Amino acid sequence: MLSIAKGLLETEVTDKIEEKRAYMSENCTPLSLPSGTQALQELCKEIHHKIERIDEERYDMEVKVNKGVRDVEDLKIKVQDLKGKFKKPVLRKVRMSADQMLQALLGSKHKVNLDLRANLKQVKKEVKEEEKELREVGDWRKNIDDKSGMDGRKKMFEGGEA
Repeated sequence: MLSIAKGLLETEVTDKIEEKRAYMSENCTPLSLPSGTQALQELCKEIHHKIERIDEERYDMEVKVNKGVRDVEDLKIKVQDLKGKFKKPVLRKVRMSADQMLQALLGSKHKVNLDLRANLKQVKKEVKEEEKELREVGDWRKNIDDKSGMDGRKKMFEGGEA
Protein backbone atom coordinates (compact mmCIF):
# COMPACT_ATOMS: atom_id res chain seq x y z
CA MET A 1 0.00 0.00 0.00
CA LEU A 2 2.81 2.36 0.83
CA SER A 3 4.42 1.78 -2.57
CA ILE A 4 1.12 2.55 -4.34
CA ALA A 5 0.66 5.75 -2.30
CA LYS A 6 4.26 6.76 -3.02
CA GLY A 7 3.69 6.24 -6.77
CA LEU A 8 0.49 8.32 -6.65
CA LEU A 9 2.28 11.18 -4.86
CA GLU A 10 5.07 11.18 -7.44
CA THR A 11 2.60 11.31 -10.36
CA GLU A 12 0.72 14.09 -8.62
CA VAL A 13 3.91 16.16 -8.24
CA THR A 14 4.87 15.65 -11.90
CA ASP A 15 1.33 16.61 -13.00
CA LYS A 16 1.56 19.85 -11.02
CA ILE A 17 4.91 20.71 -12.57
CA GLU A 18 3.54 20.09 -16.08
CA GLU A 19 0.44 22.22 -15.37
CA LYS A 20 2.66 25.03 -14.14
CA ARG A 21 4.82 24.88 -17.28
CA ALA A 22 1.74 24.91 -19.54
CA TYR A 23 0.26 27.89 -17.68
CA MET A 24 3.52 29.82 -17.81
CA SER A 25 3.94 29.14 -21.53
CA GLU A 26 0.40 30.39 -22.23
CA ASN A 27 0.40 33.51 -20.06
CA CYS A 28 4.07 34.48 -19.90
CA THR A 29 5.73 34.89 -23.24
CA PRO A 30 9.51 34.68 -23.26
CA LEU A 31 11.08 38.02 -22.49
CA SER A 32 12.81 39.76 -25.34
CA LEU A 33 14.56 42.92 -24.27
CA PRO A 34 14.38 45.68 -26.84
CA SER A 35 17.43 47.77 -27.49
CA GLY A 36 15.90 51.26 -27.39
CA THR A 37 14.89 53.20 -24.29
CA GLN A 38 11.47 53.99 -25.71
CA ALA A 39 10.76 50.29 -26.24
CA LEU A 40 11.99 49.50 -22.71
CA GLN A 41 9.64 52.11 -21.26
CA GLU A 42 6.70 50.63 -23.16
CA LEU A 43 7.62 47.15 -21.91
CA CYS A 44 7.77 48.44 -18.32
CA LYS A 45 4.33 50.07 -18.69
CA GLU A 46 2.89 46.86 -20.11
CA ILE A 47 4.34 44.79 -17.25
CA HIS A 48 3.06 47.37 -14.74
CA HIS A 49 -0.51 47.10 -16.14
CA LYS A 50 -0.35 43.30 -15.93
CA ILE A 51 0.82 43.52 -12.30
CA GLU A 52 -2.06 45.91 -11.47
CA ARG A 53 -4.62 43.60 -13.07
CA ILE A 54 -3.29 40.54 -11.24
CA ASP A 55 -3.19 42.47 -7.95
CA GLU A 56 -6.85 43.50 -8.42
CA GLU A 57 -7.80 39.86 -9.07
CA ARG A 58 -5.88 38.78 -5.95
CA TYR A 59 -7.66 41.42 -3.86
CA ASP A 60 -11.08 40.35 -5.19
CA MET A 61 -10.34 36.71 -4.42
CA GLU A 62 -9.13 37.63 -0.93
CA VAL A 63 -12.33 39.57 -0.22
CA LYS A 64 -14.46 36.64 -1.43
CA VAL A 65 -12.54 34.19 0.76
CA ASN A 66 -12.82 36.45 3.82
CA LYS A 67 -16.55 36.86 3.24
CA GLY A 68 -16.93 33.10 2.96
CA VAL A 69 -14.99 32.60 6.20
CA ARG A 70 -17.20 35.15 8.00
CA ASP A 71 -20.34 33.47 6.66
CA VAL A 72 -19.13 30.07 7.86
CA GLU A 73 -18.37 31.50 11.33
CA ASP A 74 -21.81 33.14 11.51
CA LEU A 75 -23.47 29.88 10.53
CA LYS A 76 -21.47 28.01 13.18
CA ILE A 77 -22.62 30.49 15.81
CA LYS A 78 -26.23 30.12 14.68
CA VAL A 79 -25.98 26.33 14.86
CA GLN A 80 -24.55 26.54 18.38
CA ASP A 81 -27.33 28.91 19.41
CA LEU A 82 -29.97 26.59 18.02
CA LYS A 83 -28.48 23.57 19.75
CA GLY A 84 -28.17 25.36 23.06
CA LYS A 85 -31.69 26.77 23.23
CA PHE A 86 -34.46 25.04 25.06
CA LYS A 87 -38.13 25.75 25.31
CA LYS A 88 -39.08 27.65 28.44
CA PRO A 89 -41.92 26.05 30.37
CA VAL A 90 -45.12 27.99 30.87
CA LEU A 91 -45.27 29.29 34.43
CA ARG A 92 -48.42 28.93 36.47
CA LYS A 93 -49.78 31.62 38.71
CA VAL A 94 -49.62 30.61 42.35
CA ARG A 95 -51.35 32.56 45.09
CA MET A 96 -49.23 32.62 48.23
CA SER A 97 -48.78 35.09 51.00
CA ALA A 98 -45.34 36.47 51.72
CA ASP A 99 -45.10 34.28 54.84
CA GLN A 100 -45.89 31.16 52.84
CA MET A 101 -43.31 32.05 50.17
CA LEU A 102 -40.57 32.60 52.72
CA GLN A 103 -41.50 29.40 54.51
CA ALA A 104 -41.34 27.50 51.20
CA LEU A 105 -37.95 29.03 50.38
CA LEU A 106 -36.35 28.72 53.81
CA GLY A 107 -38.01 25.50 54.86
CA SER A 108 -40.17 24.67 57.85
CA LYS A 109 -37.26 25.02 60.32
CA HIS A 110 -37.23 28.79 60.11
CA LYS A 111 -40.18 30.66 61.53
CA VAL A 112 -40.65 33.82 59.51
CA ASN A 113 -43.30 36.42 60.19
CA LEU A 114 -43.83 39.36 57.90
CA ASP A 115 -46.23 41.27 60.12
CA LEU A 116 -44.41 44.55 59.69
CA ARG A 117 -46.77 46.58 61.85
CA ALA A 118 -46.11 44.45 64.92
CA ASN A 119 -42.66 45.96 65.50
CA LEU A 120 -43.61 49.58 64.95
CA LYS A 121 -43.75 52.15 67.77
CA GLN A 122 -47.01 53.76 68.72
CA VAL A 123 -46.75 57.53 68.34
CA LYS A 124 -49.44 59.91 69.44
CA LYS A 125 -50.11 62.73 67.06
CA GLU A 126 -50.11 66.20 68.61
CA VAL A 127 -52.60 68.55 67.06
CA LYS A 128 -51.39 72.13 66.70
CA GLU A 129 -53.56 75.03 67.75
CA GLU A 130 -53.47 76.56 64.26
CA GLU A 131 -54.93 73.42 62.78
CA LYS A 132 -57.68 73.49 65.41
CA GLU A 133 -58.59 77.04 64.44
CA LEU A 134 -58.71 76.09 60.79
CA ARG A 135 -61.04 73.24 61.60
CA GLU A 136 -63.27 75.47 63.70
CA VAL A 137 -63.76 77.94 60.84
CA GLY A 138 -66.34 75.56 59.52
CA ASP A 139 -68.29 75.79 56.38
CA TRP A 140 -67.25 78.34 53.75
CA ARG A 141 -70.85 78.97 52.84
CA LYS A 142 -71.59 80.73 56.14
CA ASN A 143 -69.66 83.87 55.30
CA ILE A 144 -70.67 84.10 51.66
CA ASP A 145 -73.19 86.83 52.27
CA ASP A 146 -70.61 88.96 54.12
CA LYS A 147 -68.09 88.71 51.26
CA SER A 148 -70.54 89.31 48.46
CA GLY A 149 -70.82 92.73 46.89
CA MET A 150 -68.40 95.63 47.00
CA ASP A 151 -68.35 95.82 50.76
CA GLY A 152 -66.93 92.33 51.08
CA ARG A 153 -64.21 92.96 48.51
CA LYS A 154 -63.33 96.26 50.16
CA LYS A 155 -62.90 94.50 53.48
CA MET A 156 -60.68 91.87 51.89
CA PHE A 157 -58.36 94.54 50.43
CA GLU A 158 -58.23 96.58 53.62
CA GLY A 159 -57.30 93.52 55.59
CA GLY A 160 -60.51 93.32 57.49
CA GLU A 161 -62.08 89.95 58.01
CA ALA A 162 -65.40 89.26 56.48
